[in-house]
Amino acid sequence: MSNGWVLPDEVLRDAPAYTPRPGELADLELLLTGAYAPLTGFLTRADLVSVSRRGRLVDGTPWPVAVTLQVPAALLRDIDPADPDRRTLVLTDGEGAPVAALEVTDAWQVREGVAGVGGSVRRLGDGGHGPFQRLRRTPEEIRALLPPGRVLGVIADRPLHRPQLAQIAHAVRTLSAHLLVMIPVGEDGTGGLPPEALVRCVFAARDRMPPATVVAVPLARRRDEIGDALLRARVSAAYGVTHLLSTSDMLSGGGLRVLVPRELAYDNRDGQWRWREDIPPRNRRLALTHDEIEDLLDRGFPLPEWHTPPAVAKELSRARPPRRHRGLVVFLTGLSGSGKSTIARGLADALREQGERTITLLDGDVVRRELTAGLGFSKADRDTNVRRIGWVAAELARHRGIGICCPIAPYAQARATAREMAVSAGAGFVLVHVATPLEVCERRDRKGLYARARAGLLTGMTGIDDPYEEPTDADLVVDTSDLDVDEAVQQVLIHLTETGWIEPRLQSF
Repeated sequence: MSNGWVLPDEVLRDAPAYTPRPGELADLELLLTGAYAPLTGFLTRADLVSVSRRGRLVDGTPWPVAVTLQVPAALLRDIDPADPDRRTLVLTDGEGAPVAALEVTDAWQVREGVAGVGGSVRRLGDGGHGPFQRLRRTPEEIRALLPPGRVLGVIADRPLHRPQLAQIAHAVRTLSAHLLVMIPVGEDGTGGLPPEALVRCVFAARDRMPPATVVAVPLARRRDEIGDALLRARVSAAYGVTHLLSTSDMLSGGGLRVLVPRELAYDNRDGQWRWREDIPPRNRRLALTHDEIEDLLDRGFPLPEWHTPPAVAKELSRARPPRRHRGLVVFLTGLSGSGKSTIARGLADALREQGERTITLLDGDVVRRELTAGLGFSKADRDTNVRRIGWVAAELARHRGIGICCPIAPYAQARATAREMAVSAGAGFVLVHVATPLEVCERRDRKGLYARARAGLLTGMTGIDDPYEEPTDADLVVDTSDLDVDEAVQQVLIHLTETGWIEPRLQSF
């Protein structure tokens, strides 16, 4: 059933449309549901300045952090904040479906090619689609469900293991409070888990919690930990929380009463979780760290029952299978002539012989013909080329295949975006820098590109008149100056085997 505002046809037809980034879409949903009250839209310049200086909006209302929207500056050609008929910007979801209308009352340049826009937002359509929509209730709906009295809020941004469940139970008893569990679903992946997997993990632990109300909240993490904590507290209060249980890796504040639990440990005398100081050292077993849990999952080892309820462990093993069964993106970067494509083809052949997973080779030259035809070699077009390759590879890996990419990918930010896409898809990402020196690449020059660039017949040649930003985050570095193809491919295979991405194999013939 639609409960959104309907724009006049002529406005909807003529208004420009834009798909915000995931974090901005999360902010938009919180604005539309009233979780960011008293905000009714994205902040204008005046409010941004006031918030940064005083922690208040221009009208004096306290507000902790900037809630902003940035758009391509070219969109402003079709928007006039002073004209009511030409100031509407339609905001769409990732599939292009209209979500909201932004009435732009202020616009300004943020940097070259990027503008900030501010103004009120109104929902369009039926409020969205996706898994667990029944849990995405508004603050008003949740407050109506809560009993009178204290409400303990828990932001479950990771699966709940036995120590966290024991802390929650203790806090509920101490406060005599009702429990509200808020599951952040504002990002493609949280802690390596897609949102729907995180929801399943939390529900798998529900029989070990006190009676609780559960809500999915489109919260996305910000880079500023303090601002993130203040905003989470503000949203929690909007949902009716009176006390917020802090976690070890989350700051909290913003007016709510915050509980910071003492560290628990497992008491092997009777199998209970108690305050660490109350257990003799010889009987004390500390909770597993996040890295230790991920290592067990990566290697395919079961999570111990003393630490993790079996139902939660089962969901985690489904969502995060061992590396050898998980999707993977192998991303080779380097100068033209460095040997990227040759290594990639050899690697693809070797992995196909093993037959463990579907292998797809996204060769740079083939991709430019089939996927990114029409793009040039400007920085923007190069970044678009790498982004498209990264997206396709991440989708292959989402379905537990292996995508092998070998573009030049000269810019660090574009490579980082490709890595983020793979991780958000729940896959692995291995960056291989084929670090063959420029002089060696020039001597090879199989396509004659370097000779043409040196003669002034070709511009924008990476390594000659266009920069190559050498990776500082490469998982493996290979220099093919003195290696043949088989040796280079073997180096990559050894790395993938040692890091658990493929099974070790004996040469059988």
